[in-house]
Amino acid sequence: MPGLTNLGVPVPKSGMFTDLDVYLFKQGDHFRLYEKLGSRCITLEDVKGTWFSVWAPNAVSVSVIGEFNYWDATVHALCLRDDGSGIWEGFIADVTVGATYKYSILSRDGKTADKGDPFALYWEKPPLTASRVWELDHAWNDADWMRVRGEKNRLNAPFSIYEVHLGSWRRVPEEGNRSLTYREMAEWLPRYLVELNFTHVEFMPVTEHPFYGSWGYETIGYFAPTARYGPPEDFMLLVDTLHQQGIGVILDWVPAHFPADAHGLGHFDGTFLYEHADPRQGYQPDWHSSLFNYGRNEVRAFLTSSALFWLDKYHIDGLRIDAVTSMLYLDYGRKEGEWIPNRNGGRENLDAVTFLRNLNDAIYRDYPDTQTFAEESTAWPMVSRPANFGGLGFGLKWNMGWMHDTLEYFSENPINRKYHHTQIIFSIWYAFSENFVLPLSHDEVVYGKGSLIGKMSCDEWQKFANLRLLYGYMWGHPGKKLLFMGCEFGQKSEWQHEESLDWSVLQYPLHAGLRRWVEDLNRFYRSEAALYQQDFSRDGFQWIECNSAEKSVVSFLRRGYGAGDVLLVVCNFTPVIRENYLVGVPGGGYWHEVLNSDSELYGGSGVGNLGGVEAGPVSAGEMYHSLMLRLPPLAVLFFKPGDGS
Repeated sequence: MPGLTNLGVPVPKSGMFTDLDVYLFKQGDHFRLYEKLGSRCITLEDVKGTWFSVWAPNAVSVSVIGEFNYWDATVHALCLRDDGSGIWEGFIADVTVGATYKYSILSRDGKTADKGDPFALYWEKPPLTASRVWELDHAWNDADWMRVRGEKNRLNAPFSIYEVHLGSWRRVPEEGNRSLTYREMAEWLPRYLVELNFTHVEFMPVTEHPFYGSWGYETIGYFAPTARYGPPEDFMLLVDTLHQQGIGVILDWVPAHFPADAHGLGHFDGTFLYEHADPRQGYQPDWHSSLFNYGRNEVRAFLTSSALFWLDKYHIDGLRIDAVTSMLYLDYGRKEGEWIPNRNGGRENLDAVTFLRNLNDAIYRDYPDTQTFAEESTAWPMVSRPANFGGLGFGLKWNMGWMHDTLEYFSENPINRKYHHTQIIFSIWYAFSENFVLPLSHDEVVYGKGSLIGKMSCDEWQKFANLRLLYGYMWGHPGKKLLFMGCEFGQKSEWQHEESLDWSVLQYPLHAGLRRWVEDLNRFYRSEAALYQQDFSRDGFQWIECNSAEKSVVSFLRRGYGAGDVLLVVCNFTPVIRENYLVGVPGGGYWHEVLNSDSELYGGSGVGNLGGVEAGPVSAGEMYHSLMLRLPPLAVLFFKPGDGS
């Protein structure tokens, strides 16, 4: 039976933990814990107040402290349920929306810790650390999007993702260089994404985090958007506005680790509740963070509830799961002797594997029109294959190998690229082993790595030509696309989370031309089924020429489902204009030059093929027809078959 309130009135089971709730919680199968734990405003016996529930099974006592009782732990003690759930609960009259609070937890060793609510919907703005009583109240206007988003998020749909760090996308220098609020972002960001024809936006973690410099990857509030930019309803407004403009929203979500801040999850009830007790399992030395104990049922339920919460309450369209590699391997970031093998003597974290499979099963069962994305950098098999076939169950996986090889290749002087030709073609040999996203993310422009434009070789003109070529090659390559903010216009400085993007560079032609290239590339990508329908099938790709290392030229076909959905992509990775270059094609007729990264419109030299070329009955490679082309320097060309009109 539930305990009594501080009014001496039995608590009704409606909206509280039932016997079934307790059973599912203990089994690790309760995935709507946000409807049960935390704080919620209710009326009890005609008295308005707030119901508090917190899991602290090893505590001696738990009290709610806040402004309403002058932070006095002797005033509002919670009752421990007698069902073995470890849940403390109680009702406090006259505590309403906006009230700040913490749980004062007395542990068995006699120590007291004041903890934020793991299920809080809203927190004080950092550096303050209290939770807030809150109710989510937003009138959604995205019904049209929600009705069709299953089609927009399908694996055979176009995904061109713009990755954003909310605090540094754009700032207000006139007001102390402050970040934009969620509401201000709702005015600026959707319009910008529509202009550039991106299909999705991915937010770096918005979950509440005490240290701004962690970019959200040291999460403390797994059910609350950070208060730095406004209340939860304002973040809902941002998502809503993006949906109304046809933009899908992906959240970066971090179930791998959490910070050791005193008001957070660490040592929550005086014991290692959410994390492992042994530091060889419960502490990550690379990040100085605590690691979740995926073998504990209640912890798995907590994390899965967090994931489903964002899809449920915030209409999020996808979750990018951070640091999956660190979850999968027990020896991640550790030396020999610093980790504990699994029960089979191996390095795989079997509990994490089970958690990830069950997490993905739950997401695709309850929200089949969304997607999950794994940031996983090893050759772990079948990351994006269903769990019932032995996979991890993700929808997509970041292709870190492609990213690494491609950036290394483009950093080489074109004179030397012939010696590194395999780096630019190798990715195709494994491109269909997973459902890949090609990421050029924030990780590539921080920690001294420099900007993306800075990685390109040679002089300024060639740097921009190289970057246009890189994007064209990327958009032509099988796989969904992700580009970090600022890379679309060639920001020259390394990303700084305390500063705005350098929007002023758009006054310069090369920067403006690069942005225009991304805009047109996205528009073309979204209009051509050949570039996205068969991203994950060998039927969607065919090499025309991949062995011309000496000339550093590659060409290939992309195909959609329809017989006429075919495109030819030709890349010249050197600054040499190649005249009368023979490229095989699968059929005769006229082939339109539909995109050229060397167009003067984008800052190029204007070399091209006057709009198109007639295919001649001359064999080239395995093809019985060919095009005689003029290849621009450091450029990519897209051709589409059609009549000559």
